[in-house]
Amino acid sequence: MPEAPKKAPNEQNNLFEKNKRALEFIEEVTQNVDEVQNRILSEILTRNANVEYLQRHGLNGVTDRETFKKTIPVSKYEDLVPDINRIANGDQSRILSSHPISEFLTSSGTSGGERKLMPTIEEDLERRSLLYSLLMPVMSQFVPGLEKGKGMYFLFTKSEAKTPGGLVARPVLTSYYKSSHFKNRPYDPYTNYTSPNETILCVDSYQSMYSQMLCGLCQHKEVLRVGAVFASGFIRAIKFLEKHWPDLAHDIRSGTLNEQITDPSVRSSVMQILKPDTELADFIEAECGKKSWKGIITRVWPNTKYVDVIVTGTMAQYIPTLDYYSNGLPLVCTMYASSECYFGVNLNPLCKPSEVSYTIIPSMGYFEFLPVQRNVNGVTNSISMPKALTEKEQEELVDLVDVKLGQEYELIITTYSGLYRYRVGDILKVAGFKNKAPQFNFICRKNVVLSIDSDKTDEVELQNAVKNAITHLQPFEATLLEYTSYAETTNIPGHYVLFWELSLNGSTFIPHSIFEDCCLAIEDSLNSVYRQGRVSDKSIGPLEIKVVENGTFDKLMDYAISLGASINQYKTPRCVKFAPIIELMNSRVVSSYFSPKCPKWVPGHKQWCNDNEEK
Repeated sequence: MPEAPKKAPNEQNNLFEKNKRALEFIEEVTQNVDEVQNRILSEILTRNANVEYLQRHGLNGVTDRETFKKTIPVSKYEDLVPDINRIANGDQSRILSSHPISEFLTSSGTSGGERKLMPTIEEDLERRSLLYSLLMPVMSQFVPGLEKGKGMYFLFTKSEAKTPGGLVARPVLTSYYKSSHFKNRPYDPYTNYTSPNETILCVDSYQSMYSQMLCGLCQHKEVLRVGAVFASGFIRAIKFLEKHWPDLAHDIRSGTLNEQITDPSVRSSVMQILKPDTELADFIEAECGKKSWKGIITRVWPNTKYVDVIVTGTMAQYIPTLDYYSNGLPLVCTMYASSECYFGVNLNPLCKPSEVSYTIIPSMGYFEFLPVQRNVNGVTNSISMPKALTEKEQEELVDLVDVKLGQEYELIITTYSGLYRYRVGDILKVAGFKNKAPQFNFICRKNVVLSIDSDKTDEVELQNAVKNAITHLQPFEATLLEYTSYAETTNIPGHYVLFWELSLNGSTFIPHSIFEDCCLAIEDSLNSVYRQGRVSDKSIGPLEIKVVENGTFDKLMDYAISLGASINQYKTPRCVKFAPIIELMNSRVVSSYFSPKCPKWVPGHKQWCNDNEEK
C-alpha cells in the first residue's frame, strides 16, 4: 500500500512525457514538410532502385525528385494488376518492392467488381502504429482526464483469404488487430478498452458484437469515450443493443453468459469481467425499456465525453442519427487513412463534423496532388476518373507544400511497399495549414455514388447491375425509361434504393416476384464488398426498387432547372442526396419491392487469376 502514491505520479509523468514527445514530433514534421518529403522519396527510390516496376519505366537507380516526376507515370490500379497477379501467384521477384510483400490489404474500393489487393510490407505496421500513437496525445489537449477511464470501441475482424501463392489477403484493420502491435501492445491508459482482445478477434460477427456490448455494459461507469471505425458501425451497435438488451440484462443479473456465445476464448475473456449485478441489470432494463431512445448513450454510459467515429464523406449521412442517440455529444474524427497508406490526423478534433480537416503527416509516404474541377449539373456533383492522365495533367501535379488554399485535389501517393504515383481516388480540399503542412477536408471518393458502410458502388457498376436486372422485364414488354438511386440510412442497417420509371408497352401483368428477381439480380451484380456486407457482416439491408409514376423524371428535371441547372447540360443523376429531391421521388412511388434473399457471396479472392478477362 505505501507504494501506491508513488506509482500514480510516475505513470502520470510517463504519460505527460509521451504526449509531449508526440506533439513535438507533429510540430517538427509540419515545420519541415518539404525536407521530410524529399527524404521520404529518396529513401523509397534508393531502397527500391532495382525493382522491376521502376526499371521498366526507365528510372534506373536515379533518386532525385525531378527525374522521378519526369520518368514515372501516374498510375491507377488497373495498371498494376499484372504485377499484383504475379505476386499473388507466388512470384517472389523484386517486382514492386525490394522488401518482401508480407500480405495484401483488401481495399474497399472496387476493381471489376472485386476488392483491390494492395501490397504491404512488414514495416508498414510500424508506420500505422506511429500514426495511432499521435491520436490520444492530440485528443488529451482538448479533453483532459481520458487516461482515468476506458474506451468502449466496437472493433471487428473480417474474413481473410490466401492467394494462390500463399499470401494472406485481408482488410487493413483486420491485419492490424491480428498483429503483435495490437495484440501484444504494452499497457497504455489510452488504449484501455472495455472489449477484451478475444472479443475483437472473434470472426463471428454476432458473438463479437454481443460480447463487446456486454463488456461495455458491465463497465458502463468507466467508459469515457465510445466509438467504432465508421459511424454506420457504431449505430449498428446501438441498434444491436435495442434488439438484445433483455438478453444482455439477463446475463448481467445472473452472471452467466448467453449460450449462443460458443467461442471458448471469448467466453473465457468475458467471464473475467461478467459478475452478477442485480442493480446494473435493473438500470439497463429501466433505460432500455423506455419508449424513447433519445440520448441512450449518455443515459447508459453517463461519463461519455465524445463519440469517436468517421463522419466525413458518405458517413456524414449518419450525423443526425448519432446526434439523436448521443444527446449531441461531440462527434470526433481522429485520423485519415486507407488500405494504400495512412495519411494524417485531425489536430482540432472537437470541431464540427462539417469542418473536419486532416493534417498530412509528411513522413507517412510521398504525396502529390492533381488539381480537379467539379462538374455541377444542379442536382449532384460528379467527378469522373479518366483512363489515363494526359502529359499536361501530369505536369500539373504539385507537391505537398505547393497546394493552394481552397483548391480541390486528387491525392497521388508513392509508398515504401511499391505504389508509385498511384491514384488513391480521394478528392481533398485545402482547408488551412499547420505550420507548413496543409490541412485537408475530405470531399469524396472518386466515382462513388452509393455507400452504406465500407461498400463503395460507382456509377458504371450500378449501370451494369441495372442492365443485368432489366432482362427480367423483357418477357413482359416493359422497358426502363430512367432510374436514380440513394442510400436509405434512416433505418439500420441501411440499404440501397433505386427509383425506376417504366414504359409498359404490353398488357401483361408483371408479377411481384419479377421485381424481386430484379432486386436480387442487381445485388448479385454488385461488388464483393457489398455482398459481404449483405451476407456476412449484416451491415447492409436488402436492396429496394421503387417504381414511380410516369413523368417523374421530367418533374426531377424541372426541379433541377428551377435550382439553376442548364437545360442543355442536364442529365439524370444516378444518385440523389438532396432531401427535397428524395421527397419528390418518394411522393410519386406507386409500388415497392425488396430483394427476397441474400446475394451470392463466398469468402475469398478469385480475381488474381482472371483480371484480364472482360467483365
